[in-house]
Amino acid sequence: MALSRLKAGLVASLICLLAMPVSSKAEEPQFRIGTAILGDLKYQPGFKHFDYVNPDAPKGGEVKLSSNGTFDTLNPVLYKGNPAEGTALIFDTLLKKADDETNSSYGLLAEGVSYPDDVSSAVFRLRAEAKWADGTPVTPEDVIFSFEKTKELNPLATSYYAHVVKAEKTGDRDVTFHFDEKGNRELPSILGQLTVLPKHWWEANGPDGKPRDISRTTLEPLMGSGPYKISSVQPGASIRYELRDDYWGKNLPVNVGQNNFGAMNYVYFSDNDVAFEAFRSGAIDYWQDNSTSHWVTAYDFPAAKDGRIKREELPNSLRSVGIMQALVPNMRRERFKDQRVREALSYVYDFEELNRTLSFGKLTRVDSFFFGTKFASSGLPQGQELDVLNSIKDKVPAGVFTTPFANPVGGDPQKARDNFRKAIALFKDAGWVLKGNKMVNAQTGQPFTVELLLGSASQERSVLPYIQNLKRIGIDASIRTVDTSQYINRIRSFDYDMIWVVWGETLNPGNEQADYWGSTSADRQGSRNYAGIADPGIDSLIEKVIFAKDVAEKEATVKALDRVLLAHHYVLPMFYGTTTRIAYWDKFEHLSELPYYSIGFPEVWWSKSAGK
Repeated sequence: MALSRLKAGLVASLICLLAMPVSSKAEEPQFRIGTAILGDLKYQPGFKHFDYVNPDAPKGGEVKLSSNGTFDTLNPVLYKGNPAEGTALIFDTLLKKADDETNSSYGLLAEGVSYPDDVSSAVFRLRAEAKWADGTPVTPEDVIFSFEKTKELNPLATSYYAHVVKAEKTGDRDVTFHFDEKGNRELPSILGQLTVLPKHWWEANGPDGKPRDISRTTLEPLMGSGPYKISSVQPGASIRYELRDDYWGKNLPVNVGQNNFGAMNYVYFSDNDVAFEAFRSGAIDYWQDNSTSHWVTAYDFPAAKDGRIKREELPNSLRSVGIMQALVPNMRRERFKDQRVREALSYVYDFEELNRTLSFGKLTRVDSFFFGTKFASSGLPQGQELDVLNSIKDKVPAGVFTTPFANPVGGDPQKARDNFRKAIALFKDAGWVLKGNKMVNAQTGQPFTVELLLGSASQERSVLPYIQNLKRIGIDASIRTVDTSQYINRIRSFDYDMIWVVWGETLNPGNEQADYWGSTSADRQGSRNYAGIADPGIDSLIEKVIFAKDVAEKEATVKALDRVLLAHHYVLPMFYGTTTRIAYWDKFEHLSELPYYSIGFPEVWWSKSAGK
């Protein structure tokens, strides 16, 4: 995926396989037009455009979007700093994802990709017509520079590309990546999502006459090869992108009917409520509502009633994503290392009461790390999943074979009291006891404390009942809400007791699992192993997931991984929706049939004012 998407935490690595060759020379590599998951690509050589676009969509108009917090860099490589929204608009990647297939990508900067049967390497052949905004060609040297600097300077990419050991120029337009392992069919695909940067631009002097430094943050408007350019920047406040008339790739099949807005503006707000007021007033055009109660109650105003604002609930983008939204205790803190403590904390969370009082009963409880997908485990393990677990039986909790995972159930005073008693008993087994209405260590007398770190005040309402329940069993619990920059820095350095996390999983779990739950990422700052998991059984299952040979083996192995993660009580599962809720001013259009796996905004929407 593009590096900007790696930063948000958002998830999108894809596996490669099959397509028709574009080279007829027997002595040359057999190039494919794209990569797909364990089967054929939907689109074949010569396709005109993706099915979900309007090829005649007009170009023009603009869209005003909101973002929370602030930004202090435009550099797309670095993990430090708070990057601006939308920088992916100015850069092309080697391949481009198709939103009507679960895990397929097609050539963008690269006209083809080739790899041997053992997937020990991958060759990308660049398009001869690919150009930077200054008119110079995109070269293999640019790709190699981008790969090496990304891997060097970004810890997420260091993990993501850990098994890609070398990139070299092997032809006038060819770049070959070499791997230190065989059979990992995901590697060519994730390399296809590499953000490619202009080496000559970064190695030249900037407007101040001094050499640019890719290892530092910058607010200088960057140059790319993509469809948009940065037209203005107000540091920390707003950024504007404008469509390039001279974009080299606008007529490629993967781009036809896309990139339709003439300008895209991101305006930053420090408070979510203020941002929504800006939307209500028309200063912002589009709003994605992540609060069920807000969606139900907050649209009682004229523009929403008379149709000037449209509202839609769409399942598309969640069809290909498994979600785990959870409160996550940090096992790097000694008091959270005991599994009984983590399980006890889950008994105090009363989802049913929260759903009733705050969300009109419209929330759904998450009960899997792959919630909403075929990979979610349930019941007891059977068939191939059972075989996988038996192969590492000495490394996984015995309970995975005998006890299905289930979240505690509350919702009324009696159930709540029963759950509190179970929590107190688990704490006692782990060496913590109630003394004078305080939960303390039985040996040292040290009180048990929990500080829940949040990055948005809008989250407080959903966790205050949990904090109050923790206090009811003697835990010194509190919430600390900090600004965006401080929150990002504390997350990257694992400086927290507990945080609110959302992990997104694709329908092809693979290499990213090591960054989420693997031992190698537990102490690597900047990883997404927020819980601090370092477990040999989990590591074995991650390896099996990565090297699964077919769909059936992949599904069985991911279910086994899900089951073991749940059994360790690493997280406290919360809730999630089954639709994406959007509201927008009636100035845009889209096809009635959106991409099956995406809402397609803003990529395939267009402005009603375009061309007028």
